[in-house]
Amino acid sequence: MPDRREIAGFPVCNTTTPVFTRFLNRRLRRRQQTTLVFANANLITRCGHLRDAIVGDPATFILNDGIALDAASWLKFRSKFRENMNGTDFTPAFLKSLRQPARVFLVGGAADVVVKVARIVGGFPFVEVAGTADGYTMWQDQEGLARRIVDAKPDIVLVALGNPLQEEWILRHKARFEGCLMIGVGALFNFMAGTQPRAPALVQKLKLEWAHRLALEPRRLIGRYTIGMARFFAVALLYDRQRRTS
Repeated sequence: MPDRREIAGFPVCNTTTPVFTRFLNRRLRRRQQTTLVFANANLITRCGHLRDAIVGDPATFILNDGIALDAASWLKFRSKFRENMNGTDFTPAFLKSLRQPARVFLVGGAADVVVKVARIVGGFPFVEVAGTADGYTMWQDQEGLARRIVDAKPDIVLVALGNPLQEEWILRHKARFEGCLMIGVGALFNFMAGTQPRAPALVQKLKLEWAHRLALEPRRLIGRYTIGMARFFAVALLYDRQRRTS
């Protein structure tokens, strides 16, 4: 089991890509039900109402995503996380690491995006695409979609709906997908399909990808990276203090 650091009540794994990839592959081989959540500042601030449900499941694992989590870790533990484990990089690396056949179901994104991602993912060794559902028409019949996923018998379900929709959807349906690995992947489909560009490699290395995204979508993201960031640090710093005094 990976070491964990509690940030705002969320136990975040302090691990690396090679170590956690082996860990997930082992659980997949054993058909152990698993949920994977990537915690960035946006998730911490927007998914507080889901904290108990996420934390209360021993088969749910949380990975750190972004410089804000590193800053919160340094403030609390005087050291950063071992690696930035964002879903955009980790999820494709994990899929490419598979050494046994795995059926993957894709949920979320625009219709043309999810179809393109299915072609890309289906080209990875050992990956078979079990089905897709775009993030717009899926809401017309969620029960029908859940039955379709059950019938497809996937080993892995990737859910790209953004926070908190993807976490809410996973929590609502995961019990029906026995032995399945469910991953909330945020904007991964848009990055893979090329509809949303990644930051240059140097910017990623400096952990400033958030600044690149803000420059591309200032109207949509300005609140997240100003008010949202202030809210994140308030939550992260005050959570333990409030718990000690309660």
